[in-house]
Amino acid sequence: MSGGGHAAKGGTKGAHAKGHGKKHGAHEEEHENHERWLVSYADMMTLLMVLFIVLFAISQVDQKKFAELKNGLAVGFGSPSVAFDGGESNLMESSDSDSPMDLSSGIGGTTSDATAIQEAVAAKERASASAKQKAAQQEVENFEKIKDQIEKNLEKQGLQDSVKFTIDERGLVVTVVTSAIVFDGGEAQLLSAGREIMAGIGPAIAGLPNKIEVDGHTNQLAATTGSYPSGWELSTARASTVVRFLHSNAGIPENRLMASGYADTKPLYAADDPRAASLNRRVEIIVLSSLPADTRALLPSATPTS
Repeated sequence: MSGGGHAAKGGTKGAHAKGHGKKHGAHEEEHENHERWLVSYADMMTLLMVLFIVLFAISQVDQKKFAELKNGLAVGFGSPSVAFDGGESNLMESSDSDSPMDLSSGIGGTTSDATAIQEAVAAKERASASAKQKAAQQEVENFEKIKDQIEKNLEKQGLQDSVKFTIDERGLVVTVVTSAIVFDGGEAQLLSAGREIMAGIGPAIAGLPNKIEVDGHTNQLAATTGSYPSGWELSTARASTVVRFLHSNAGIPENRLMASGYADTKPLYAADDPRAASLNRRVEIIVLSSLPADTRALLPSATPTS
């Protein structure tokens, strides 16, 4: 009996040990790692930090390089002393506009830079306009010297009142009224007084590089001879006569001379004006300006008023 009891007791102890082992195994199976989310969270925070560092980096401007940019633009626009004299500011300064590069608010959305660029453009335009005005004034001064020389030449013959001078967008216009002392009525041959007038004009313009245009004009009256059936032929013939004289007597090269006839299409006075018959009948010797068209347009305004 004691042997069986001992066995039972041993069996009870074995059962107890077996039960204890089973309980320990169940405890191991129930354990889980609830901290794995920290890894993903840390990765996300790292990425966000990198994102904000990049955004912060690109939102900053090298002030030295920006100043060099502004000075370079100012020099390019021709007025470094006028443009870009405001304070320094970030290129990517915040703006209420939907677009960070809204040009209406200036470079990078800054109003001060937009104003500076506008001032630079305006300064360049003013500099260009000033240069053109100076060129026009210089051209007028050259024309005034030619005018004075012609007047001196004509004074020697007492013919200084036979011509008039104007300056328009073409250049210096020397108007010779083709009265009876220059051309006979309906004729295109220079009379003695006409030759003297041209002899006074020619030397003053012979040494110039400018081209010379001679325009013939008639009045509203029909030609009185059969030599020229209309004012077109008569006005052109008179202009051609003057061109030939300037070439042969003043030595002006042919490639600098041109002749045109306008009949009565460009009158100085209306047909019903008492002066029309005598003063619309004329020859104009034009010293053409070599300036660009937009600068030539300034010649009348650059002419001093007497």
